Amino acid sequence: MVLIQEARELAPAHSKVCVGIGVFDGVHLGHQQVIRQTIADARRHEARAVVVTFDRHPNAVVAPSHVPPLIQSNAQKLRALETLGVDVTWLIRFDEKFSQQPGELFVRRLHAELGHLLSVSVGSEFTFGYKRSGTVSLLQQLGRGLQFDVHGLAAVALDGQTVSSTRIREAIRNGDFDAADQMLGRTYALDGPVVRGDQLGRKLGFPTANLDVSGRILPPNGVYAVHAKRAGQSHRAVVNVGVRPTVTGNLTQRVEAYLLDFDGDLYGQELEITFAQRLRDEQKFASLEDLKNQIASDIATARRWFES
Repeated sequence: MVLIQEARELAPAHSKVCVGIGVFDGVHLGHQQVIRQTIADARRHEARAVVVTFDRHPNAVVAPSHVPPLIQSNAQKLRALETLGVDVTWLIRFDEKFSQQPGELFVRRLHAELGHLLSVSVGSEFTFGYKRSGTVSLLQQLGRGLQFDVHGLAAVALDGQTVSSTRIREAIRNGDFDAADQMLGRTYALDGPVVRGDQLGRKLGFPTANLDVSGRILPPNGVYAVHAKRAGQSHRAVVNVGVRPTVTGNLTQRVEAYLLDFDGDLYGQELEITFAQRLRDEQKFASLEDLKNQIASDIATARRWFES
Protein backbone atom coordinates (compact mmCIF):
# COMPACT_ATOMS: atom_id res chain seq x y z
CA MET A 1 0.00 0.00 0.00
CA VAL A 2 1.22 3.47 -0.90
CA LEU A 3 0.85 6.22 1.70
CA ILE A 4 0.55 9.82 0.53
CA GLN A 5 0.09 13.16 2.31
CA GLU A 6 -0.80 15.18 -0.81
CA ALA A 7 -2.82 14.22 -3.88
CA ARG A 8 0.05 15.29 -6.15
CA GLU A 9 2.06 12.37 -4.78
CA LEU A 10 -0.32 9.96 -6.51
CA ALA A 11 1.51 8.62 -9.54
CA PRO A 12 0.80 8.20 -12.33
CA ALA A 13 -1.46 11.23 -12.23
CA HIS A 14 -4.91 11.20 -13.84
CA SER A 15 -5.28 7.42 -13.58
CA LYS A 16 -8.63 5.86 -12.66
CA VAL A 17 -9.45 5.84 -8.94
CA CYS A 18 -12.25 4.68 -6.67
CA VAL A 19 -12.35 6.41 -3.30
CA GLY A 20 -13.55 5.54 0.19
CA ILE A 21 -13.72 8.38 2.73
CA GLY A 22 -13.92 8.28 6.51
CA VAL A 23 -12.24 8.77 9.86
CA PHE A 24 -12.14 4.95 10.19
CA ASP A 25 -11.15 4.84 13.88
CA GLY A 26 -10.91 1.12 14.59
CA VAL A 27 -11.46 0.06 10.95
CA HIS A 28 -14.38 -1.96 12.31
CA LEU A 29 -16.91 -4.09 10.41
CA GLY A 30 -18.88 -1.06 9.24
CA HIS A 31 -15.75 0.67 7.98
CA GLN A 32 -14.66 -2.53 6.29
CA GLN A 33 -17.90 -2.59 4.31
CA VAL A 34 -17.12 0.87 2.92
CA ILE A 35 -13.54 -0.10 2.12
CA ARG A 36 -14.53 -3.38 0.46
CA GLN A 37 -17.02 -1.53 -1.74
CA THR A 38 -14.20 0.83 -2.74
CA ILE A 39 -11.93 -2.10 -3.58
CA ALA A 40 -14.68 -3.94 -5.48
CA ASP A 41 -15.34 -0.86 -7.61
CA ALA A 42 -11.63 -0.45 -8.27
CA ARG A 43 -11.14 -4.06 -9.34
CA ARG A 44 -14.16 -3.93 -11.63
CA HIS A 45 -12.91 -0.80 -13.40
CA GLU A 46 -9.20 -1.70 -13.32
CA ALA A 47 -8.67 1.35 -11.14
CA ARG A 48 -6.85 2.01 -7.88
CA ALA A 49 -8.63 1.75 -4.52
CA VAL A 50 -7.84 4.95 -2.60
CA VAL A 51 -8.83 5.53 1.00
CA VAL A 52 -9.03 9.15 2.14
CA THR A 53 -8.73 9.55 5.91
CA PHE A 54 -7.31 11.94 8.49
CA ASP A 55 -4.28 12.09 10.77
CA ARG A 56 -6.41 12.89 13.83
CA HIS A 57 -10.05 12.89 14.86
CA PRO A 58 -11.70 16.01 13.36
CA ASN A 59 -13.02 16.97 16.80
CA ALA A 60 -9.42 17.58 17.87
CA VAL A 61 -9.67 20.74 15.75
CA VAL A 62 -13.36 21.65 15.53
CA ALA A 63 -14.51 20.58 19.03
CA PRO A 64 -11.47 19.99 21.27
CA SER A 65 -13.61 19.43 24.38
CA HIS A 66 -15.40 16.52 22.67
CA VAL A 67 -12.56 14.44 21.29
CA PRO A 68 -13.29 10.73 21.80
CA PRO A 69 -10.42 8.52 22.96
CA LEU A 70 -9.17 6.66 19.91
CA ILE A 71 -9.32 2.90 19.42
CA GLN A 72 -6.21 2.76 17.24
CA SER A 73 -3.01 4.62 16.56
CA ASN A 74 -2.45 5.85 13.02
CA ALA A 75 0.08 3.05 12.53
CA GLN A 76 -2.53 0.44 13.44
CA LYS A 77 -5.12 2.05 11.17
CA LEU A 78 -2.75 2.02 8.23
CA ARG A 79 -1.82 -1.63 8.83
CA ALA A 80 -5.52 -2.57 8.92
CA LEU A 81 -6.19 -0.73 5.65
CA GLU A 82 -3.25 -2.45 3.98
CA THR A 83 -4.47 -5.86 5.18
CA LEU A 84 -7.85 -5.23 3.56
CA GLY A 85 -6.18 -4.66 0.19
CA VAL A 86 -6.26 -0.86 -0.19
CA ASP A 87 -3.88 0.37 -2.90
CA VAL A 88 -3.33 3.95 -1.69
CA THR A 89 -4.15 5.81 1.52
CA TRP A 90 -4.25 9.60 1.48
CA LEU A 91 -3.67 10.61 5.11
CA ILE A 92 -4.81 14.22 5.24
CA ARG A 93 -3.46 16.55 7.89
CA PHE A 94 -6.65 17.77 9.58
CA ASP A 95 -5.81 21.30 10.72
CA GLU A 96 -7.69 24.58 11.18
CA LYS A 97 -7.35 25.54 7.52
CA PHE A 98 -8.64 22.18 6.31
CA SER A 99 -11.57 22.31 8.75
CA GLN A 100 -12.79 25.55 7.13
CA GLN A 101 -13.21 23.91 3.73
CA PRO A 102 -16.87 23.53 2.64
CA GLY A 103 -18.02 20.03 1.78
CA GLU A 104 -18.61 20.83 -1.89
CA LEU A 105 -15.14 22.32 -2.29
CA PHE A 106 -13.61 19.20 -0.71
CA VAL A 107 -15.38 16.92 -3.21
CA ARG A 108 -14.43 19.10 -6.16
CA ARG A 109 -10.84 19.02 -4.92
CA LEU A 110 -10.93 15.21 -4.85
CA HIS A 111 -12.29 15.16 -8.37
CA ALA A 112 -9.69 17.61 -9.66
CA GLU A 113 -6.62 16.27 -7.86
CA LEU A 114 -7.01 12.50 -7.61
CA GLY A 115 -7.33 11.73 -11.30
CA HIS A 116 -10.23 10.06 -13.08
CA LEU A 117 -12.66 9.64 -10.17
CA LEU A 118 -15.09 6.77 -10.81
CA SER A 119 -16.80 6.25 -7.45
CA VAL A 120 -16.97 7.46 -3.85
CA SER A 121 -17.99 5.19 -0.98
CA VAL A 122 -18.92 6.42 2.52
CA GLY A 123 -21.13 5.41 5.43
CA SER A 124 -24.75 6.53 4.97
CA GLU A 125 -24.49 8.92 7.94
CA PHE A 126 -21.06 10.30 7.06
CA THR A 127 -20.75 14.10 7.08
CA PHE A 128 -17.76 16.21 6.11
CA GLY A 129 -16.65 19.76 5.42
CA TYR A 130 -17.19 23.03 7.25
CA LYS A 131 -20.16 22.83 9.64
CA ARG A 132 -20.88 19.31 8.32
CA SER A 133 -22.05 20.78 5.02
CA GLY A 134 -21.11 17.61 3.14
CA THR A 135 -23.60 14.74 3.12
CA VAL A 136 -24.38 11.69 1.02
CA SER A 137 -27.05 13.75 -0.74
CA LEU A 138 -24.44 16.36 -1.69
CA LEU A 139 -22.10 13.63 -2.93
CA GLN A 140 -24.87 12.19 -5.08
CA GLN A 141 -25.72 15.60 -6.50
CA LEU A 142 -22.08 16.31 -7.35
CA GLY A 143 -21.61 12.79 -8.65
CA ARG A 144 -24.33 13.32 -11.25
CA GLY A 145 -22.62 16.45 -12.51
CA LEU A 146 -19.03 15.22 -12.30
CA GLN A 147 -19.89 11.67 -13.43
CA PHE A 148 -18.87 9.45 -10.51
CA ASP A 149 -20.96 6.88 -8.66
CA VAL A 150 -21.77 7.26 -4.96
CA HIS A 151 -22.30 4.47 -2.42
CA GLY A 152 -23.81 5.52 0.93
CA LEU A 153 -23.55 2.24 2.80
CA ALA A 154 -25.89 1.42 5.67
CA ALA A 155 -24.42 0.61 9.08
CA VAL A 156 -23.56 -3.00 9.93
CA ALA A 157 -25.51 -4.61 12.77
CA LEU A 158 -24.25 -7.23 15.21
CA ASP A 159 -26.54 -8.87 17.77
CA GLY A 160 -29.28 -6.47 16.72
CA GLN A 161 -27.21 -3.34 17.42
CA THR A 162 -25.26 -1.07 15.10
CA VAL A 163 -21.51 -1.57 15.03
CA SER A 164 -19.85 1.74 15.83
CA SER A 165 -16.61 3.14 17.21
CA THR A 166 -18.63 4.36 20.22
CA ARG A 167 -19.82 0.83 21.04
CA ILE A 168 -16.30 -0.54 20.64
CA ARG A 169 -14.90 2.10 23.01
CA GLU A 170 -17.56 1.15 25.55
CA ALA A 171 -16.68 -2.55 25.24
CA ILE A 172 -12.96 -1.85 25.74
CA ARG A 173 -13.66 0.47 28.67
CA ASN A 174 -15.68 -2.34 30.28
CA GLY A 175 -13.04 -4.98 29.56
CA ASP A 176 -15.36 -6.86 27.20
CA PHE A 177 -12.66 -7.82 24.71
CA ASP A 178 -14.80 -10.52 23.06
CA ALA A 179 -17.41 -7.93 22.07
CA ALA A 180 -14.72 -5.53 20.86
CA ASP A 181 -13.09 -8.29 18.81
CA GLN A 182 -16.39 -9.21 17.15
CA MET A 183 -17.13 -5.62 16.14
CA LEU A 184 -13.56 -5.00 14.97
CA GLY A 185 -13.42 -8.24 13.00
CA ARG A 186 -10.01 -8.98 14.55
CA THR A 187 -8.33 -9.09 17.95
CA TYR A 188 -8.28 -5.78 19.81
CA ALA A 189 -4.72 -4.53 20.33
CA LEU A 190 -3.17 -1.55 22.07
CA ASP A 191 0.10 -0.15 20.80
CA GLY A 192 2.50 2.69 21.42
CA PRO A 193 6.16 3.65 21.58
CA VAL A 194 8.11 2.71 24.70
CA VAL A 195 9.02 5.85 26.62
CA ARG A 196 11.22 6.44 29.65
CA GLY A 197 9.43 6.32 33.00
CA ASP A 198 10.65 6.71 36.56
CA GLN A 199 12.34 3.28 36.42
CA LEU A 200 10.63 2.09 39.60
CA GLY A 201 10.10 -1.35 38.07
CA ARG A 202 13.81 -1.70 37.48
CA LYS A 203 14.49 -0.75 41.10
CA LEU A 204 12.07 -3.45 42.23
CA GLY A 205 13.76 -6.01 39.98
CA PHE A 206 11.06 -6.06 37.29
CA PRO A 207 11.95 -3.54 34.55
CA THR A 208 8.82 -2.49 32.70
CA ALA A 209 8.19 -0.89 29.31
CA ASN A 210 6.05 2.23 29.62
CA LEU A 211 3.82 2.71 26.58
CA ASP A 212 2.82 6.14 25.34
CA VAL A 213 -0.91 5.65 24.78
CA SER A 214 -1.94 9.31 24.90
CA GLY A 215 -5.45 9.94 23.62
CA ARG A 216 -6.38 6.24 23.48
CA ILE A 217 -9.23 4.30 25.02
CA LEU A 218 -7.96 1.94 27.72
CA PRO A 219 -9.42 -1.14 29.40
CA PRO A 220 -10.26 -1.16 33.12
CA ASN A 221 -7.42 -0.70 35.59
CA GLY A 222 -5.87 -4.00 36.57
CA VAL A 223 -3.15 -6.54 35.89
CA TYR A 224 -3.33 -8.66 32.74
CA ALA A 225 -1.50 -11.53 31.07
CA VAL A 226 -0.87 -10.33 27.52
CA HIS A 227 1.04 -11.05 24.35
CA ALA A 228 3.42 -8.26 23.40
CA LYS A 229 4.72 -7.91 19.85
CA ARG A 230 7.90 -6.01 19.00
CA ALA A 231 9.86 -6.03 15.75
CA GLY A 232 7.76 -8.93 14.50
CA GLN A 233 8.45 -11.07 17.58
CA SER A 234 5.83 -12.07 20.16
CA HIS A 235 6.55 -12.25 23.88
CA ARG A 236 4.49 -13.33 26.85
CA ALA A 237 4.10 -10.41 29.22
CA VAL A 238 2.31 -9.02 32.25
CA VAL A 239 0.77 -5.56 31.94
CA ASN A 240 -0.48 -3.16 34.57
CA VAL A 241 -3.08 -0.65 33.44
CA GLY A 242 -3.73 1.97 36.06
CA VAL A 243 -2.62 4.83 38.26
CA ARG A 244 -0.08 3.02 40.51
CA PRO A 245 -1.79 3.93 43.81
CA THR A 246 1.07 2.55 45.93
CA VAL A 247 3.60 5.07 44.62
CA THR A 248 1.67 8.06 43.27
CA GLY A 249 -1.50 10.05 43.71
CA ASN A 250 -1.64 10.86 40.01
CA LEU A 251 -4.93 9.71 38.46
CA THR A 252 -3.54 9.49 34.92
CA GLN A 253 -3.76 5.95 33.59
CA ARG A 254 -0.49 4.34 32.57
CA VAL A 255 0.30 1.13 30.72
CA GLU A 256 3.42 -0.73 31.87
CA ALA A 257 4.49 -4.09 30.44
CA TYR A 258 6.94 -6.60 31.87
CA LEU A 259 8.12 -9.01 29.16
CA LEU A 260 8.77 -12.50 30.47
CA ASP A 261 12.22 -13.95 29.79
CA PHE A 262 13.39 -10.82 27.98
CA ASP A 263 16.45 -8.72 28.62
CA GLY A 264 17.05 -5.77 26.33
CA ASP A 265 16.50 -2.10 25.63
CA LEU A 266 13.00 -1.28 24.38
CA TYR A 267 13.13 2.52 24.48
CA GLY A 268 11.78 4.07 21.30
CA GLN A 269 10.46 0.76 19.96
CA GLU A 270 6.82 0.16 19.12
CA LEU A 271 5.10 -2.39 21.32
CA GLU A 272 1.67 -3.85 20.53
CA ILE A 273 -0.19 -5.82 23.16
CA THR A 274 -3.20 -8.11 22.99
CA PHE A 275 -5.00 -8.98 26.20
CA ALA A 276 -5.14 -12.67 27.06
CA GLN A 277 -6.38 -12.88 30.68
CA ARG A 278 -7.24 -10.46 33.46
CA LEU A 279 -5.33 -11.50 36.59
CA ARG A 280 -6.55 -9.06 39.26
CA ASP A 281 -7.69 -5.54 40.07
CA GLU A 282 -5.16 -2.82 40.67
CA GLN A 283 -4.41 -2.49 44.39
CA LYS A 284 -2.70 -0.15 46.82
CA PHE A 285 -0.06 -1.86 48.98
CA ALA A 286 1.31 -0.85 52.36
CA SER A 287 4.92 -0.83 51.16
CA LEU A 288 7.12 -1.19 48.09
CA GLU A 289 8.23 -4.57 49.43
CA ASP A 290 4.61 -5.77 49.42
CA LEU A 291 4.24 -4.44 45.87
CA LYS A 292 7.40 -6.27 44.81
CA ASN A 293 6.10 -9.53 46.26
CA GLN A 294 2.76 -9.09 44.50
CA ILE A 295 4.46 -8.44 41.15
CA ALA A 296 6.41 -11.68 41.57
CA SER A 297 3.15 -13.47 42.36
CA ASP A 298 1.45 -11.93 39.29
CA ILE A 299 4.26 -13.12 37.05
CA ALA A 300 4.01 -16.65 38.48
CA THR A 301 0.24 -16.60 37.95
CA ALA A 302 0.68 -15.43 34.36
CA ARG A 303 3.21 -18.17 33.67
CA ARG A 304 0.79 -20.81 34.98
CA TRP A 305 -2.01 -19.37 32.86
CA PHE A 306 0.11 -19.37 29.70
CA GLU A 307 1.25 -22.94 30.31
CA SER A 308 -2.30 -24.13 30.99
